[in-house]
Amino acid sequence: MLMRFYRILYEFILSRRYRVTITGLDLLKTEGGKLILPNHQSHIDPQILAIKSYKYSDIVPVVLERFFKIPIVKFFLRKWNSVSVSELRAGNRDINVLKTIFSEVVEALEKGKTVIIYPAGQLQDTGVEKIKNKQSAYVIVSDLPEGARVLGVRIRGLWGSIFSKAWNGTRPPFLPAYLKGIFCFFANLILFCPKRDVTFEFVDITEEAKKQSLNDRYTFNTFLEEFYNYDGIQEPAYIKHFFFFPKSKRKLPESIKKKYDKIYK
Repeated sequence: MLMRFYRILYEFILSRRYRVTITGLDLLKTEGGKLILPNHQSHIDPQILAIKSYKYSDIVPVVLERFFKIPIVKFFLRKWNSVSVSELRAGNRDINVLKTIFSEVVEALEKGKTVIIYPAGQLQDTGVEKIKNKQSAYVIVSDLPEGARVLGVRIRGLWGSIFSKAWNGTRPPFLPAYLKGIFCFFANLILFCPKRDVTFEFVDITEEAKKQSLNDRYTFNTFLEEFYNYDGIQEPAYIKHFFFFPKSKRKLPESIKKKYDKIYK
C-alpha cells in the first residue's frame, strides 16, 4: 500500500514536467516474464519507465551501484529488488558482473517479473543510441527463459533535458540535477511547470532478438541500435525551466557537435 502511494505521488510530480505518451502499453499487461530493453537518453527516463511499468508488473531494474549510494533512491531500489552492477570504468574490477546480472535476471524472469536493463549501460553521447561492445543484453537474450518476452522501448523527447549529456556535453551529476528539478517544481508553483513532450514506444521484439542473438555480439547490438535509431538522429529539445522565462535559446554544446562531426561526416 505504501509503495502504491509513493508511485501515485511521484507519477503526479513527474506529470507536472513531462507530458508522456505511451504506445504498446498492452504488452506490459501480458502474463509471464518480460525483459525490457530501452534506449537511454537521460537520467530521468528510468524513473518514468519504472513508474509506468510498476502499475502492471513486479519490476526488477538493473542499476549501476553508484545509485545505491543515494539514500532516497536506494530505498526504492531495494523495494524493487533491483540488481546492482559495478562500474568497471570507475575502477571496480568485479569480473563476475555478467554472471551476477545473468543469474538474478533469469531468476526474476522465471518468476514472471519484469526486468529493466539498458543495453548501452550509459547515457547517449549524441542524438543516437550506441551500444558499442556491451554484452549484458546479448548474454541474457542468448539464453532467455522459456516463455519470457523481450520488449524493446524507443524513448524520445529527453535528449536536451538537464538530465542528458546534451545539456552541457558531459554526464550530468545526478543529485545536483535532481535538486534543480525539485527547485523548478516549486518555483513554477507546481501547476505551471513548462512541459516536455516525451514518448515511450513498447515493441515486442522477442523473435527477432532471439534470432539475432544466435549471431555474434556485434550483430546483436547492431540490431538493437537500428531498432532504437530507426528515425535517425534526434535533435535536442531545450525546454525552459520556468513559466515566467522566455523560450530557451540554448544550443547543443560544442563537445557534442564534435562527436556528431566525427561520427557522421
